[in-house]
Amino acid sequence: MPNRVNATVRRVTDRIQERSAKTRSKYLRQINEARSEGSNRSVLSCGNLAHGFASCPGSDKHSLKEGQTLNIGIVTAFNDMLSAHQPFETYPTVIKEALHKVGAVGQVAGGVPAMCDGVTQGQPGMELSLFSRDVIAMSTAVALSHNMFDAALCLGVCDKIVPGLMIGALRFGHLPTIFVPAGPMKSGLPNPEKARIRQLYAEGKVDRTALLSAESKSYHSPGTCTFYGTANSNQMLMEIMGLHIPGSAFINPSDPLREALTQSAARRAAEITSDKDDYMPIGEIVDAKAIVNAVIGLHATGGSTNHTIHLVAIARAAGLIIDWTDFHDLAAVAPLLCRVYPNGPADVNHFHAAGGLGFIIRELLDAGILHEDVNTVMGRGLRAYASQPFLDEGRLIWKPVLEETADPNIVRPFSEPFSQDGGLKLLEGPLGRSVIKISAVKPENQKVSAPAVVFEHQDEFMAAFEAGELERDFIAVLRFQGPRANGMPELHKLTPPLGSLQDRGFKVALVTDGRMSGASGKVPAAIHLSPEAASGGAIARVQNGDPITLDAQAGTLTLEAKDFESRTPAQQVDKTNSGMGRELFEGFRQLAGPAEAGALSIPGLGDAASSAEERVTGETVSA
Repeated sequence: MPNRVNATVRRVTDRIQERSAKTRSKYLRQINEARSEGSNRSVLSCGNLAHGFASCPGSDKHSLKEGQTLNIGIVTAFNDMLSAHQPFETYPTVIKEALHKVGAVGQVAGGVPAMCDGVTQGQPGMELSLFSRDVIAMSTAVALSHNMFDAALCLGVCDKIVPGLMIGALRFGHLPTIFVPAGPMKSGLPNPEKARIRQLYAEGKVDRTALLSAESKSYHSPGTCTFYGTANSNQMLMEIMGLHIPGSAFINPSDPLREALTQSAARRAAEITSDKDDYMPIGEIVDAKAIVNAVIGLHATGGSTNHTIHLVAIARAAGLIIDWTDFHDLAAVAPLLCRVYPNGPADVNHFHAAGGLGFIIRELLDAGILHEDVNTVMGRGLRAYASQPFLDEGRLIWKPVLEETADPNIVRPFSEPFSQDGGLKLLEGPLGRSVIKISAVKPENQKVSAPAVVFEHQDEFMAAFEAGELERDFIAVLRFQGPRANGMPELHKLTPPLGSLQDRGFKVALVTDGRMSGASGKVPAAIHLSPEAASGGAIARVQNGDPITLDAQAGTLTLEAKDFESRTPAQQVDKTNSGMGRELFEGFRQLAGPAEAGALSIPGLGDAASSAEERVTGETVSA
């Protein structure tokens, strides 16, 4: 029987449904028309079809020629530079063999780009990172546009890859789609020790050799990085939205259970196609309730701030309109139940061993904080995800999750949370709207009042730090870092020096129209500030010395200056948008919407854009 849902959760869900009535109806009509018009090979001409199976081995070619066999499209983000995606090299073979055993066929429909933010941090290539999400979405659409498939399997893990795959797959919402992860690498150097070495390097107390040694011990093998950043937050979201095989998120690549779960995903994709009683298209899974569940999962686990952008974009791909007020309101009833780095010393392997995501889902379901009556790739109801997979003499089975946490320092029950509210908050004030991740920020650092020090490039900040010019209380204002200015790169280069200054007793914070992402840590940071400076946002009028107060508990970001409104906004000086491929993305920068609208550069999703755009210009339209 479905759980009784918390009143705030129900209210936010209702207003999303009301706000999205027209765009969601349009979306559902579109996917229903795609299904009724012929959603696979039945509408292809003989020439179309012959091209489609020309390279298949004999038995697959015969099966597709006869027209009675299911064909599952595989969209893969494999490359062997990303540790998280290297395991995908063997997945197509595993998937095709599993499909053959149930009388179906699999084809790699296409590949999508997959860049590593860890490699590009602080480099020019980082300015392509956010827009790579939209390229991935379009690449997914290209792969599925051949109309050869009855269902799809999406192979991806990391930061922009899963949101991009989601956006693309949702535009083929009539197709059943299952997301297939590869899992985290095994634990290496503890994340707090890695952070300590980084900070010592920023202070000049250890050399590059020591730093590289620490980094290599942290990132040491195939699999996702073990801290709880955007990549692992992606896996949490796919699970809590019902798009994984239950328990898939955090199994190591080398664990025999990983291959069994991949085989299960292939078989399940063949069981939920449109000719089956269990037909379950992705467009009917990702609805308002699923999106609300995703936001709650983000809060309860202390997940990545990147998803205050990506979840908005994913929702729009399904005809749903959400904004940061929805995130903020849900944070009030979604307690923080995990301490995983950067919110604590544990990594995702420790989290999984302590009870993991299945434990969190059960606790939230029992408390009425999640919608249980949702569609998933396993059928109706989220309760199947409050379980953990095992191999029993080679057979995949699921058992109930632990009754009690195995480590209350990492995972806690709903009745004893680490914090009564979620790890993300909305900040509002004369500078606009922004978000802050507070789950790793100590209470005494959640309010900072100090004069502004303005920068327009992170290298300017680093030069001032290295010159000893920041030995004081201040709030760094880093502008022209938004989607339209330079593609909104992540700004982790600032984390070690800011952390060092805070440890020395200075009151410091960051205000920016850029991103800090899933590794946002102990320094308070008002990020994604909208409107951004390049769009004439108020941050462009801030001057050195302006008194700013960042108050995470009150949800405010204020600035006191009598002439503030009459000031002429600063203009972007550093417009180095060429080199390292950046010139190819000029059109993306020109089309990009505000962060609260998902920073989308895809005009085709603009009809679901009114709420956040109007909100960031000062009009309240949210119900």
